[in-house]
Amino acid sequence: MPIETTATVVADVPADAELLAVPFDADLSPRVELPLPAPGLLAHYEAKGEAGEIVEVPVARDGAVGRILLYGVGDGSPKALRTAAAALTRKVKGRDTLTVMVPGGDVTPFVEAALLAAYTFRIGGAGRKPVRALAFAGADEEQVRRAETVARAVALARDLANTPASVKNPAWLAERAAESGVPTKVWDEEELRADGFGGILAVGRGSASPPRLIQLSYTPEGPAERHVVLVGKGITFDSGGLSLKPTANMKLQKTDMAGGAVVIAVLGALAALKAPVRVTGLVAAAENMPSGTAQRPSDVITHYGGRTVEVLNTDAEGRLVLADALAYADARLDPDAVVDIATLTGAITVALGPHVGAVYSSDDVLAKQLVEAGQSADDRLWRMPLVEDYTPALESPIADLANVEAGSTFGAGSITAALFLREFAGDRPWAHLDIAGVGRSTVDDGVLTKGATGFGVRVLLEWLTKS
Repeated sequence: MPIETTATVVADVPADAELLAVPFDADLSPRVELPLPAPGLLAHYEAKGEAGEIVEVPVARDGAVGRILLYGVGDGSPKALRTAAAALTRKVKGRDTLTVMVPGGDVTPFVEAALLAAYTFRIGGAGRKPVRALAFAGADEEQVRRAETVARAVALARDLANTPASVKNPAWLAERAAESGVPTKVWDEEELRADGFGGILAVGRGSASPPRLIQLSYTPEGPAERHVVLVGKGITFDSGGLSLKPTANMKLQKTDMAGGAVVIAVLGALAALKAPVRVTGLVAAAENMPSGTAQRPSDVITHYGGRTVEVLNTDAEGRLVLADALAYADARLDPDAVVDIATLTGAITVALGPHVGAVYSSDDVLAKQLVEAGQSADDRLWRMPLVEDYTPALESPIADLANVEAGSTFGAGSITAALFLREFAGDRPWAHLDIAGVGRSTVDDGVLTKGATGFGVRVLLEWLTKS
């Protein structure tokens, strides 16, 4: 479900505001005059003005009792504002309306974080509801609307990834893509076979739900500055196939299409943000299941364009569906740049943990743009190396490539996966975002809610609209 909390802009604080949030600085001075001794109260509670710090004070409201939340904004940086906003939203969970006097400057990160922290995914009305409405006093309307667009795009990506696999399959994902508001084309199983998408077909062979390739297209109103292709991994459930995952890992695998969800959400938000680039989204969707028809370790498959791959591990399936989409983008779409995004390897979780995503790239300029966009949007990325000495890990004695290393000479599973994908991206600028570590959260914290995070939406929207 989308974010339920509404965001409005009000010129002044309503006189009858039952719940009012007011920022204060490190010198313990609130930004406005209040009907209470704010500096003394803040000193009493030993407040420091740190981002996320909240002091709640009761006040008289026409015979009733209202509350003022004095909230610290730290140094006022975007990071501090996000922390402060998320803390406020979580503080008032279950309440009707919170009126927020916004801090000065660009409040886009503040509003975005407040809405993201209000996100919840519930089935059948379970759980405590978030605050119903946020009224931002003195905020810039355009900044609020941009923040709301981005937050709702992130929420859509979370919703798609959080949806149980009992509901979600490749055809369902294609239907959701068709609701994104941009032109959509879908290849069904017969069309995939006719056009030679051997990787997507091979991964989906073991499932009763056939695979799909989904293409979404956004064209700006004016002349396009460039053409970008986004490719998302859309594995709607990943059992590992015949290379079966352990039970503990399998429980999380409804979110293995998080990259595809990001692509759908981004394409749906570009028009509202007036992105000046033409963008094509490709989501390679399949369900990876074990059965009598599933692909086997040692099978050789032929990808789009004719390259052959020996499948040594059926649980390294994401790279197989992405390879088809990347090869198609290179051969048919002629983009200026290609970026793929996927929950691809457990190895990157070991390398970077749960808060920083990986970017691999064949182009220094593209890599720099994405890292900077991630820093600005709070989807942080770290550039990882494409170590050429590791390319022998992809060698196969019977095919052009192997999908994983046959032994353990090199290891570096995330790097070798990226090297595999590079083989299909062509010579144009290409980047691969491995979001396996950051695509899911195990806790409710800040702007994150336990489950899918929607990581990738903010960085790609920032890059596509501002770079």
